[in-house]
Amino acid sequence: VKIATTKAQRKLFFNLRSAKQRLGWLNQDEIEAVADDLGVTAANVIDMERRLAQPDTSFDLPVDNDDDESSYSPAAYLKAPDNSDPSKQLENEDYADFQQQKLVNALATLDERSRDIISKRWLHDDDKATLHTLADQYQVSAERIRQIENNAMKKLRQLMD
Repeated sequence: VKIATTKAQRKLFFNLRSAKQRLGWLNQDEIEAVADDLGVTAANVIDMERRLAQPDTSFDLPVDNDDDESSYSPAAYLKAPDNSDPSKQLENEDYADFQQQKLVNALATLDERSRDIISKRWLHDDDKATLHTLADQYQVSAERIRQIENNAMKKLRQLMD
C-alpha cells in the first residue's frame, strides 16, 4: 500500500521520518518549519505525520490470531476474484482444452456435408449461415438441412458425453 504517491509526498515521507526520529511529535512551529524547508503545505506535513503514526497492519491475519475483534485485516474485507486461484485457472484451461479436443475429434467422425453444416451454423461467430442459404448450396430443402443438422448434433452429443 502506498504511503507517498507524489514526488513531494515521497520527499516529505523520507525527511519527516528522520525528523520524527530526532524530535518525536512535532508542534505547530516545527510543522511549519518542515513545510517551508520541503516546499509543501503544513496540511501535507500533518497528513504525512498522521500516516506515519499509523501502526503497520498485515494484509492477512497471523495464523495464531484468536479472532480478536481489535485485529483488522484488509483481506477479511476484500473479495478475491473468481479466477485468482492458479490451480482453478489451470484446471479450467485444461478442461477447456480437453473439451475442444473432444469436439474436434467428434467433428472428424461426421461426413463432410454434416461437418460443413454444423460448422457454418454453429461455429462461425460473425456470419452464421441460415437453413435457406445452406439449402441453396446443397440443392436440398431447408427442412432436409435441419434434419441433417439435428442428426449431426445428436451424434456430437453422444460423442462428447
